[in-house]
Amino acid sequence: MATEEEFKQAVERSRSLPTNLTNDQLLALYGLFKQASVGDVTGKRPGMFDLKGRAKYDAWGKQKGKTQEEAREAYIALVDSLG
Repeated sequence: MATEEEFKQAVERSRSLPTNLTNDQLLALYGLFKQASVGDVTGKRPGMFDLKGRAKYDAWGKQKGKTQEEAREAYIALVDSLG
């Protein structure tokens, strides 16, 4: 089980990840971070002209149903694998 402190440390480590991450990797980090921090996605899906907002919303939506604990563990594992 990942603690809140381990999650915070992974968030700090994520800030020093290589700058050549793919969009998919960045979106996966975003989606897991939001799921771990907030829980299931909320609000309306952004319109089709807001490509960035829509991609972020969809990345978060892919994590729907994961507990915050599961999302923290997955986020930490992803940061570890990318670092």
